Amino acid sequence: MNIYLSGQGAFAVQVADALEEEGHRIAGVAAPRLRKGHSDEGNALSWDRLRAWAYPRSVPWTDSAELRALHVPDGVDLIVAAHSHAFIGRATRARAAVAAIGYHPSLLPLHRGRDAIRWTIRDGDKVTGGSVYHLTERTDGGPIAAQEHLFVPPGSTPETLWREHLAPLGVRLLVRVVTDLAKGRRVEVPQDDKLATWEPAMGAPPLFKPELIALPGSEVVDGSRWALHGE
Repeated sequence: MNIYLSGQGAFAVQVADALEEEGHRIAGVAAPRLRKGHSDEGNALSWDRLRAWAYPRSVPWTDSAELRALHVPDGVDLIVAAHSHAFIGRATRARAAVAAIGYHPSLLPLHRGRDAIRWTIRDGDKVTGGSVYHLTERTDGGPIAAQEHLFVPPGSTPETLWREHLAPLGVRLLVRVVTDLAKGRRVEVPQDDKLATWEPAMGAPPLFKPELIALPGSEVVDGSRWALHGE
């Protein structure tokens, strides 16, 4: 499968490596220019890890803040979002012949939003998990392709829960779903919106939605103002 990967950091690199090990091809990536807290564009050590991973492999890279349909090359089968904080719009998703999927570190529809793990810890949840879902116009609201639960170890912090449990689970689930799609097995289980919870981001900017046109009086969603586009 030819895959376009949108993401950032160590998790996106782990996903890229795991997919290549399974025989898939990364046809392009979208990632931030720099790691969080870095400002030296000329120093490759300051680059986001996925961007740095792509460069020596001659994999085309696009700044995730600029990702549009035109950046996804021809022949892409799947778009995979791995810790991607840029909204992947409809026109971009349509560039994938098979599917566009992403990983969310919660048991969707619980804890929708970009700080799911922090809210899991803050709420004292005893059970959490990860979900791979099909990307749609609704942030974190698309049909579930795979899901698995785990118990929250006592004393967990957001960092340890992510690094030791939810990130490895995400890599495994994404590889499983990509393998299924490559074999023609497609799972789409609708989320039950009656059970959904949504928490605001903790000290983070609103989700960037580059393909949605801001208009006066448009609806506010996820803390950002954007014009509605019907399905």
